[in-house]
Amino acid sequence: MTHESRHLSVFVARPQRDLYAFVVDPRNLPRWAPGLGSEVHRVDDAWFVETPHGRVQVTFAPRNDLGVLDHRVVTPTGEVVDVPLRVLAVGDESEVVFTLRRGAGMTDDELDRDEQLVTADLARLKQIMEAGTP
Repeated sequence: MTHESRHLSVFVARPQRDLYAFVVDPRNLPRWAPGLGSEVHRVDDAWFVETPHGRVQVTFAPRNDLGVLDHRVVTPTGEVVDVPLRVLAVGDESEVVFTLRRGAGMTDDELDRDEQLVTADLARLKQIMEAGTP
């Protein structure tokens, strides 16, 4: 299997704590990452997102002061996808870093498409956060 990661990032003119607070709340996913899904539901202590491919479970790393927003996605088929995501402090601003990994059997075109989707999501996040309090 070929391992490949692409680190995609965007600088946002907002403090790390503001970005972290917005992104760590799964209810905000449809606002900044609408391609993932349009509806988010909480069942007991678990979060689920309705996607075009079915319901996925999303679990974020425990809340922390370091800006770590890694999350695990369990797809409808049971596949587990670990997604590294960070909000890094850069003075009074932030850098959001998303690590996109090539999935098993993923073609170059599919990886490029996913990169475009994530880049658009990060741009949307920047726009939302820089427009004021979300």
